[in-house]
Amino acid sequence: MILLGLTGSIGMGKSTTASMFSELGIPVFDSDRVVHQLYDKGGEAVPLIEQAFPGTTVDGRVDRSLLSTQIKGDPSAWQRLESIVHPLVAKCRTVEMEQAESSGARLFVLDIPLLFENKLEESVDYVVVVTAPFEVQRSRVLQRPGMTEQKFSEILSQQVPDATKREKADFIIDTSKGFDAARAEVKKIVDSLR
Repeated sequence: MILLGLTGSIGMGKSTTASMFSELGIPVFDSDRVVHQLYDKGGEAVPLIEQAFPGTTVDGRVDRSLLSTQIKGDPSAWQRLESIVHPLVAKCRTVEMEQAESSGARLFVLDIPLLFENKLEESVDYVVVVTAPFEVQRSRVLQRPGMTEQKFSEILSQQVPDATKREKADFIIDTSKGFDAARAEVKKIVDSLR
């Protein structure tokens, strides 16, 4: 089974692109979805995060804004959080990959926003980077509820620059050209890997 890493900086259209792979019947592991499940009521991460960061859970769920407040500007707190969450996500990823392989899937997409930041590119066969010009990215991100220029800058400062991601990519999808063009690119990638 071929493992295809799908990544892109904030506001590039990665989630929409992931759904295009799903539409073609390709199984997609969505790490953001898994993190939401881990943080939700009954999620495996909830007691571990509460233990490491007391007061960050409400009604049996991780309150992301409380957690963000506690770890903001503290690299060691961020590393502590990652040491809790990353192994749990990896465990879910392994389960989903095994299920896909046993069901006969020949291609499996790993939708991982921080693929390069977490040095996971070596764990996949090919990398797809979803991109768009900076002004398109900026416009998309600033339309999100509660987003500010400062938050956007902080997020970008924690991500590998888009140009670097594109240099390391096996495939590039520019979402500024519209959904039809992106869909055509996704189909071309799938066809070439099949």
